[in-house]
Amino acid sequence: MRISNAYNIIRVFLFMGALIFSSGFLMGHDRDFGVGIILGEPTGISFKFWTGASSAFDAATAWSIGDKKVFHLHMDYLRHSFGFIDVEKGKLPFYYGIGTRIKFEKNTRVGIRFPLGLEYIFEKAPLDIFLEVAPLLNLIPSTDFDINASIGFRYYF
Repeated sequence: MRISNAYNIIRVFLFMGALIFSSGFLMGHDRDFGVGIILGEPTGISFKFWTGASSAFDAATAWSIGDKKVFHLHMDYLRHSFGFIDVEKGKLPFYYGIGTRIKFEKNTRVGIRFPLGLEYIFEKAPLDIFLEVAPLLNLIPSTDFDINASIGFRYYF
């Protein structure tokens, strides 16, 4: 993939992020933006922005920890099912969604993510912890399958 194409892809990600975050601020939600750490494949910084009672966007700027140590960006739209598992305190929704991933390496890869996960939302603290598996369908430069798996936490502002 040519460098100019990679820059165009990054611009699309930034534009999508700006739209997502500005639309949520207009909705007037409180403490719906979280930042934290994601560990696994990939490892880096995780962001989440709730857009409604059961919907959110998440993203990560991270590094693949495989042999190549390459830069990774992803952004997903998520739906949360809060009735899936009952807990005494806090909330434990199951979530699923769809998103995109760009993996910058010699032959930059662009693909579609299908994240599935569990997220524990603390009752009295602005924190969450999560466990996620995301099957991937790479489309560029060739079609193949991959998988991401990670754990992490976020602090909400």
